[in-house]
Amino acid sequence: MNKSNIWIIMRKIEDNKIIINRSNLDLTDFDNNKFKINLNRVAFLFILIFATIILYSTRVIYLSSKTYEKKNYVVNKINRADITDRNGNYVSKSVFTTNVGIDPNLVKDKKKLLVKLQYTFPKKDISKLKKKVSGKKFFYIEKNVTPERFQKIKLLGEKSIILESKITRIYPDENLFSHIVGQIDDNNNGISGIEKSFDKSLKDGREQLALTVDREIQYIIRNELINAQKIFKNVGGAGILMNINNGEILSLVSIPDFNLNRREDISDNNLINRATKAVYELGSVFKSFTIAAGLNYGLISPKDMFLNLEKKMKCGGRIISEYDEDLSKNLSVEDILVYSSNIGSVKIGQIIGIDKMKEFLNQLGMLNKIEFDIEEVGSPLPFKWGDCKLKTVSYGHGITTTPIQLARGYAIIANGGFQVNPTLIKKDFDKPKGQKILNNQVSSQINSILRKVVINGTASLSDVDGYEVGGKTGTAQIVENGLYSNKKINTFASIFPISNPKYVLVVLLEDTKLSKDYVYMYRNKTGSYKGTPFNTAGWTSVEIAGKIIDKIGPILATKY
Repeated sequence: MNKSNIWIIMRKIEDNKIIINRSNLDLTDFDNNKFKINLNRVAFLFILIFATIILYSTRVIYLSSKTYEKKNYVVNKINRADITDRNGNYVSKSVFTTNVGIDPNLVKDKKKLLVKLQYTFPKKDISKLKKKVSGKKFFYIEKNVTPERFQKIKLLGEKSIILESKITRIYPDENLFSHIVGQIDDNNNGISGIEKSFDKSLKDGREQLALTVDREIQYIIRNELINAQKIFKNVGGAGILMNINNGEILSLVSIPDFNLNRREDISDNNLINRATKAVYELGSVFKSFTIAAGLNYGLISPKDMFLNLEKKMKCGGRIISEYDEDLSKNLSVEDILVYSSNIGSVKIGQIIGIDKMKEFLNQLGMLNKIEFDIEEVGSPLPFKWGDCKLKTVSYGHGITTTPIQLARGYAIIANGGFQVNPTLIKKDFDKPKGQKILNNQVSSQINSILRKVVINGTASLSDVDGYEVGGKTGTAQIVENGLYSNKKINTFASIFPISNPKYVLVVLLEDTKLSKDYVYMYRNKTGSYKGTPFNTAGWTSVEIAGKIIDKIGPILATKY
């Protein structure tokens, strides 16, 4: 490039004069310098933009992580783990739902809004809605709206309509597991049953909680207990099916029950959990414990004879007598249980004595409150031991307990004498056997006698072909205002199959009445019988237990 002259005009501030200098510059050097300057500027801008991107990306990542943490925290706070039966069927499930409310302060056109509400909620009382809309307080129109209704409400385009999303529980089987699962309140807090006992872990929301119950079996037992009410007009009932070796409860039913989805008030005493909370005198089902205690301590054997048994004896100013006046005066130990002799049981109790009887019942867990997976558990009433109390306890009167404790007691005397704790929670592993508290041969001896009770004694209506049922009946008077009434508690505790014991089934019916029209079909002989001749367990609870075993037997045989 040729050199050329360039005029440079400079203003000299000191003397306020403009000086014009002429200088010779090399344009090639000028262009090179200009290129270098431009290159530096580009590099600077690139570094600046790159640094900005890095800073912005770091900020985004940081904020994203904080948002993620916050989101997880909120979800865990309001979430609640699902509950299933032992086969994975949902019995309690969390879903997000919507409540619809109105803020009257945001209403612009009341008449227009009311027309829309009447169209969308045709079953609502429009006069009540009009009154509320004219007020100033927020109110709910409907809670837990369906997705279809939710979409219709959104299309109304009313700013005054507030859609509030929240978590709620749905119970697919409604009443079926009501006394087991329990309920939650509007703030996602468990207030009864499993929902309350496992509230903290359920709120954690990480894993489903699997129960030991079987929905199919639960349905059958509940259905039969409801049918029993139709036949015997009893005010309530309970049924428990438990594995005698590991304590897993396959079914626990209390009647009457309630629909969990309705959030009903459960303060009504008639809705008490009769299987675990209610405390009863259960009568002759305790005779099995008396015989088992005598066998365990080596004080009696099944074939020992009791001769010339009296028909009556005094106890604290009252009379103990046999229910069946025609019962023989000479009975063996097994006859005493098979034919349910009160006097014979008292004689065995006297041989055992207070200390050993008390010790044995304590080992079975009969005398104190049981530890269980739900809080709704009753406490046996305390009493003072004495000679008369020993007599009545021997045949199951003057002593109280709960059906769940009765089931555990029968499980122990039938499973080889191993401690077992009833549970509603399914474990992923096989639990080891509990401590052995009975001597060898006690269970085999008791089970043999319990089988004879069904074949020859008071429980023949439960002799379901193919299932080798054994058990014991119990009929007791209900105490009202401190006095025995004519109302009855009828109970049947059964074990099956008796040759290889696996299950205990307890059926309790409270305040049964005679049925003149019901037809009994005999199981161990041909023929039938119309009408209930006696208000005893043998004609009520045993009949229902037989129907239950008839239906659940095939399921147990194929599933378990």
